[in-house]
Amino acid sequence: MGGVSSSRLRHDPAGHAVFEGEVSLQHGGGFASVRSAALPLGAPLAQACVIEVFGDGKRYKFNLRTDDAFDGVNYQAAFEPPAGTWTVLRLPLDAFVPTFRGRRMTDAAPLDPARLRQVGLMIADRQVGRFALAVRSITLQ
Repeated sequence: MGGVSSSRLRHDPAGHAVFEGEVSLQHGGGFASVRSAALPLGAPLAQACVIEVFGDGKRYKFNLRTDDAFDGVNYQAAFEPPAGTWTVLRLPLDAFVPTFRGRRMTDAAPLDPARLRQVGLMIADRQVGRFALAVRSITLQ
């Protein structure tokens, strides 16, 4: 999209994933993200996404998508885990906000957990510098 922020999702030898990188404001940047390949993730009765994370004091967004497209509606829930400790967070699915390219959509359909295809993580809001968020588990409940 023009910015020079960087990020990756890596496996830590301790058995969890780490979303890490650096956010830069150069060339109109200000965010970094990762997401899964399209998979059949649907959970018709799910009411929440529960994640276990080890934070660094920064704000993140958990993203859900109901299609296989590269660009489209992205349902987001923000979270800010405490730094330096493993924390379990419950993100109610009805609190996920539909967005398109970072802008809230008022005409999007509500999130349908039966149609979930992709999950992702994002750091945004112009939080310049290095970041690292460890992720031990993600479940739909």
